[in-house]
Amino acid sequence: MNQLVLSGCLVERKPLRYTPAGIPVSEARLHHSSALTESGIERLVEVEIAVLALGEAARWLEAASLGSAVEVTGFLAARGRNSRTPVLHVNTLEYLEGKQNGSILQEEG
Repeated sequence: MNQLVLSGCLVERKPLRYTPAGIPVSEARLHHSSALTESGIERLVEVEIAVLALGEAARWLEAASLGSAVEVTGFLAARGRNSRTPVLHVNTLEYLEGKQNGSILQEEG
């Protein structure tokens, strides 16, 4: 499976909830901004994307403050069977602010 790495700022987070099986779920929105070169022209890219974390990753996401700079590694999937809207599912989360190298939290397994 290909992993996607995206850094940005947490701009929204829903309250932690639990599935019927008792698994923690955290949903948030990540704002990403970067300057990239496309066809030899520098371009500012800005995007907000939905982020979904399950299990321990949900607790990591819940612990991050709004406005925090984070780097998320995970994969893209559709929101659901009836929606093609992409959601970034969290495998690892690194806090970028306030630390020289950040703290990396990752799923065991």
